[in-house]
Amino acid sequence: MAAKEHSFDISAKIEIQEFKNALEQAKKEIENRFDFKEDKAKELNFNEKDKTLIVLATSTNKAKTIKDILDSKLIKRNLSLKVLKEKNTESASGGNTKVTYQLNDVLDDKNTKIINAAIKNEKFKVSTQILGNEIRVKAKDIEELQKVIAHLRKMELEVSLSFGNFA
Repeated sequence: MAAKEHSFDISAKIEIQEFKNALEQAKKEIENRFDFKEDKAKELNFNEKDKTLIVLATSTNKAKTIKDILDSKLIKRNLSLKVLKEKNTESASGGNTKVTYQLNDVLDDKNTKIINAAIKNEKFKVSTQILGNEIRVKAKDIEELQKVIAHLRKMELEVSLSFGNFA
């Protein structure tokens, strides 16, 4: 009788509904805050298709405050702050500041290689297979898979890891 093999997938997928909920909570808080009452520019616009978030504010400091408010909502919803990567900051019309963030929900080649190398370097009794933007990890022993997850959670990566498809 052959031993059953267990597996899981590593990705950078984000629970998009939770992200949108955090965004809505942040918008409500900004709308009700005294320090933003007089501001014409105080926007958080998420483009789901392009996976971009634009923060528009009257100053760089206000843009940072808006991002801090969003960050606190993300944390409350158990989302990593790594889900957003700042792309650029620019001046917008009327002396406003526009900051563009990219949703960081894909394991790129660089991070895939780093993760794969980290698993191999630790000499876990597992096999890995890169499947596009995911890595499948297989082992005969579930505890070995749990060790891999624990090790990866300790790593400082540019993306937030998601573990799924446990079998």
